[in-house]
Amino acid sequence: RAFSAPHHFNSEAFLEGRSLITKGMASIKANIRTENFKAARETMGRVLHTLQQDFYSHSNWVELGNTEPYVALIRPDLPLENLAVDTATCRDCATGTCPNPILQNILNQRMLTSGYMGIFSDSKPQKCSHGGEADLSSATLPRGGIHKDELRSDNAGFHNAAVNAATAASLQLLEDVRLTVGNNDFLRLMGITRSAVVCFVIDNTGSMSDDIEEARKVVYKIIDSKKGTQDEPSEYILVTFNDPFGPLFRTTDPDKMKTEISKIKASGGGDLPEMCFSGLQLALTGAPASSHIYVFTDATPKDIHLKNTIVALIKSTKSTVSFYITASSRRRRRSVRAASFNDYKDLALASGGQAIQVSKSQLAQATNIILDTSTSALVTVFQSARDPGKPETFPFMLDESLQNVTIYITGQTLAFTLTNPAVNQSNFELIGALAHIQTVGNLRRILLNSDHQSGPWKISINS
Repeated sequence: RAFSAPHHFNSEAFLEGRSLITKGMASIKANIRTENFKAARETMGRVLHTLQQDFYSHSNWVELGNTEPYVALIRPDLPLENLAVDTATCRDCATGTCPNPILQNILNQRMLTSGYMGIFSDSKPQKCSHGGEADLSSATLPRGGIHKDELRSDNAGFHNAAVNAATAASLQLLEDVRLTVGNNDFLRLMGITRSAVVCFVIDNTGSMSDDIEEARKVVYKIIDSKKGTQDEPSEYILVTFNDPFGPLFRTTDPDKMKTEISKIKASGGGDLPEMCFSGLQLALTGAPASSHIYVFTDATPKDIHLKNTIVALIKSTKSTVSFYITASSRRRRRSVRAASFNDYKDLALASGGQAIQVSKSQLAQATNIILDTSTSALVTVFQSARDPGKPETFPFMLDESLQNVTIYITGQTLAFTLTNPAVNQSNFELIGALAHIQTVGNLRRILLNSDHQSGPWKISINS
């Protein structure tokens, strides 16, 4: 669309450009009503480019002395008036840097025009050019151009006026959307509402018959603990996987999610390999960006060939994926190429999540980790991985803006010492001067005391 005049308000395509904006706004509102916020955001970006970045820069709106947005651009019921049809609009500017080449009669009659852009040809009517090196028409009489895309010495006043009008126009459009869809859905559109979407991906093959009940209790506790708080997810998603996998269930109602979770039953033979990565792929494509995804399973995936696809989805969606693996000693496994617990660790590391191996009885203890990581205000201060482990010291910096600082260490047969600028605490001190330490399966959860000292810290690990 780089060459489309309506998308950039070039060549006086005002009616067509306004149509793109108003149809785009209708699409945004319709997508919000169906909770398709990703499509709404993408359309919003295109509409704002046409409205904000191009109309005020490519037309003579600010040269006419206007300082407020042109409201008719977002109102299809209002006419676009005084367009410069079949009228010469610019004087010749040999240097291409004239401060205002708009003809005086156009200014006096307050007629609206925009520059013509010659990408493939230098021909144009007796009108203003867009201007710039890419515009072949700017060398055709009348020469020059009226665009204000970048700040120059000859257009500083008009450039700044265009920026201010475009900013106000963007706020005007956003306010129109907010008033139509309401505050809650508008905040979800902007990604600044409550906690991000929480998605549960649960293995329901036969060997999970005992584990599903524990996973169900964990999920219930998570939903109940967040209900009515500022961290209550804006949406819940559930994906089950067996062979085959799916479907995807989504709801904004926590009670409906609990009802759906209650329906999960284990089925199939105990040695049936799971389609774990297929289920995870469905979750990553169905959930919005920056979601928190929690996978419950008891074995390695059958569909290991999807691993690179999952990594690409994690990077593009910036969602966090954590795995909770309850190993089953009775499980007979088929030989699956290259599939191992390390594959789960790789995906968790790529997303900033965790890969935790626990027994069925320990699964409930892992609930705190999910509660920690599904908050809307989570930031990762430091992350590192080593294979194989070795004695090593990792420095990190804390400041007064951080609260509920938690360290997670996954690994086998490890010992560590945590040090702030003045005090040490070893892994043997479960409640110490610096932190509380909890062990769940292969994970150590270290919750720093609320009065933690700002400055350089380090943790020395021998694994």
